[in-house]
Amino acid sequence: MSTTVTVLIVYLGILSALAVWSRRETHTLSGFYLAGKKLPYWVVAFSTNATGESGWLLLGLSGMGYAVGAQAYWVVVGQMIGIGLSWGLVSRKLKKLGDETDSITVPDVLAAKFQDKWHLIRGVAVLIILVMVTTYVTAQMVASGKAFSSFLGMDYKTGVIVGAVFIIGYTFVGGYKAVSYTDVVQGVLMLLGLIAVPAAAIIASGGWGEVKLSLSQQDPALLDMFAFAGKPAWIGIASFVAIGLPFIGVPQLLIRYMSARDDMEIRKARIVSLVVLFIFAAGAVTAGVAGRALYPGLEDPETIFPVISNNLFPPIIAGMLLVVVLSAIMSTVDSLLLLASSSVVRDTYQKIMGSDESDARLASYGKLVTIVIGAIAVVLGIQEPRVIFHFVLASWSGLGSAFGPVILGILFYERITWEGVLAGMSGGFLASVAWLTWFKADYHGLYEAIPGFLAGLVLTFGVSYMTSSKKFA
Repeated sequence: MSTTVTVLIVYLGILSALAVWSRRETHTLSGFYLAGKKLPYWVVAFSTNATGESGWLLLGLSGMGYAVGAQAYWVVVGQMIGIGLSWGLVSRKLKKLGDETDSITVPDVLAAKFQDKWHLIRGVAVLIILVMVTTYVTAQMVASGKAFSSFLGMDYKTGVIVGAVFIIGYTFVGGYKAVSYTDVVQGVLMLLGLIAVPAAAIIASGGWGEVKLSLSQQDPALLDMFAFAGKPAWIGIASFVAIGLPFIGVPQLLIRYMSARDDMEIRKARIVSLVVLFIFAAGAVTAGVAGRALYPGLEDPETIFPVISNNLFPPIIAGMLLVVVLSAIMSTVDSLLLLASSSVVRDTYQKIMGSDESDARLASYGKLVTIVIGAIAVVLGIQEPRVIFHFVLASWSGLGSAFGPVILGILFYERITWEGVLAGMSGGFLASVAWLTWFKADYHGLYEAIPGFLAGLVLTFGVSYMTSSKKFA
């Protein structure tokens, strides 16, 4: 048995133990989906960052650094702005509102203030979540297949299936508590990996000066943050910075705020989160940039992190770095599976369809739905591999454009109406998808979250203003 496989088995054993330890919390809906709203700040902070980054961070963002060089640092700027706004504007207010309304899901929060007798808000929210989460999880399954293939030489499809079995398994057994505490383990591993790998690549290149020299010889534009070939620089910069915009509203992160023990834990968590996220994002880009200097001409830029790991580290460390990549993938997939499952069981079956079955029975349904959604993503993931970076960004922008503007409206606009929420959520999502499908190519690749988020804001506040004088049933 290889050293890498041994490390992997130990890691999966730790995750399994955490799942078993957490299973007592899974017998109620609040326990299965929010860990009873009792998580400490350090768990909330690491879980937020690990969930928000995914395989996109270590494979997609490092691959982007490899492909475009210094321009990728604009993504770091955007992520810091986005997560800063999310913690500063949304986290504490959302936690308070969630507690006051006994909310378990984001659609719970969206519907809490209104008498929406047709459940239109919940219905649209569930539809958007299920479509985008399926796409998102599929992208992570692709990342899993790439990771196993790059590190172990495993067949791509086998890698997808092996990764999925463990992710679905510990999510099924331990619920949100297991997901959150495994996120801490995974987040710490990601942090260490994103310090070690770029540092090793820079040292192997002979120092940062040699990295810059190699890049300038390949293409001077790789060292210029403003050199966006074929498009105005402001569009390139705006698109990369806007990658951080969905942090304000993606449901898988909003749930983290709702699961915190209290307001003081939120205050402490945001500091830890900001520091860790900066190391995450800057480390991933730097690994790609330095990797380009060491290994020019890779056929797939998104394999640069595994290439560095396998070539510059001894087998036991390379095995740990495989675990780091899997950690990034798992920490997002498990949260997305729970998000989709809660939409089906809590929002659809219990709230829309009016089920009066016991909490324990509903929680057991949630576990089964988690397996089904995971299986669907596996079937999609074992098809032709896709580019992780762009696949994830499409899902990320769709969720952020749908929920970010309406969350801001609910938390900050006293005249918010259910029509405004419905219009903003639907319009933001559709604008993001429409821009990606029909307009993006004609406007120099302007990132779809920008028109999507703007459309959501205009519709949320505009429609609410026009309908706020009416009385609703």
